Amino acid sequence: MGVVSQRFEKAALALGVLLVLGALLSGLARRSFVSLAAVFVIAGFLLGDGVTGALHLDTSSAFVSELATVALIVILLRDGLEVEGEMLQSQWRLPLRKLILAMPLTAIVVALATRWLTGLSWTESFLVGALLSPTDPVLSSSVVTNPRVPRLVRHSLNLESGLNDGLALPAVLALAASLSSHGHGFVWWRFVLENLAFGFGVGGLVGFVAARLIPRVDGMRSLFALGTAFAAYGLAVLLPNGNGLIAVYVCAIVLSVHHPEVRGSFERQGAGMVEVVKLGIFVVFGSLLTLHGLFGSGWAAVGVVAATLLVARPVAVFLALIGTATDIPTRAFMSWFGPKGVATMTFSILVLSEGIAAGSTIFNLAALTVFVSIIVHGVTDTAGAEWIARRADAAGERSDEPELNAA
Repeated sequence: MGVVSQRFEKAALALGVLLVLGALLSGLARRSFVSLAAVFVIAGFLLGDGVTGALHLDTSSAFVSELATVALIVILLRDGLEVEGEMLQSQWRLPLRKLILAMPLTAIVVALATRWLTGLSWTESFLVGALLSPTDPVLSSSVVTNPRVPRLVRHSLNLESGLNDGLALPAVLALAASLSSHGHGFVWWRFVLENLAFGFGVGGLVGFVAARLIPRVDGMRSLFALGTAFAAYGLAVLLPNGNGLIAVYVCAIVLSVHHPEVRGSFERQGAGMVEVVKLGIFVVFGSLLTLHGLFGSGWAAVGVVAATLLVARPVAVFLALIGTATDIPTRAFMSWFGPKGVATMTFSILVLSEGIAAGSTIFNLAALTVFVSIIVHGVTDTAGAEWIARRADAAGERSDEPELNAA
């Protein structure tokens, strides 16, 4: 039996056992302050080279990078299908402000902190900033699923999360490519423009065509949506510098807007698959962590984490929402619940395969931030959702309230 086969079988065994335990303990996890995501990351860490070495995965292997890509395709499909046409048309201002203002500001503040605290170059520091700019409210499930949380807040966080995954990727790929040993003659702005243009173009085209071929049988719509997502990804990446992940997300939005019933089908039939993929990447990610690696930069690494979670996101969101009718508690709530998760994990894993000199340091800075974020946002998830829900109830707000337009 080959070494690669043994690694796969060990990974399959570990994931299978953890999924069984996760299913059995899911009720307990929902009642506790520790999320399943945190449990799976910690389990991966305990099984990986950081502790027992029972699960050894090569960070440069095709298995790891391809698993990360598949995870992103499935998760972006789910995020895109969650976008409601009515909400997209009437309540787009807050997510747009956070995408075009808060997200770049977050990346810049993180990059400045990284440059100041570590020995990384400006380009490497901005790569860290790009890696840590996406958010993942999936890790704060109560925030985006609790119907008592104002609909505007849930919609804003979910749409921001889905779009910033895809929008951060061109910057991540451009900076990583410029730092790799093959980056000579690299023109970053052309790379980014091609990523965005091809990603949005292919995603819109595939989604438009798919919307006219939608199956009439409800049981087939989830499978159809999944196939469409992989087709959009494959077609986009066949183009020079095409962004397949942006294509997946845009395709899912177009499909959802034209056929909202696909969302329900995927929720009923694809929820288990999304959970398996998400928890699987958590295990793989955890297995790649070591204490020596996480704290290899010493207190500088702790400083980057603190700057990212306590300064960059809150400052960026508060500045981005100036001039809107949102009150300070709502801004504070949305600024805190921007956890780092699957996108940062998978992007960081992809960076490791680029052969960047400081790749391990960059990965570990991002990894420590994600690890801390999973814990602290998981702990505050339910309490935070109940707090904002009580405020909404006291103010007599409804879940379908109109958008808080810019003043």
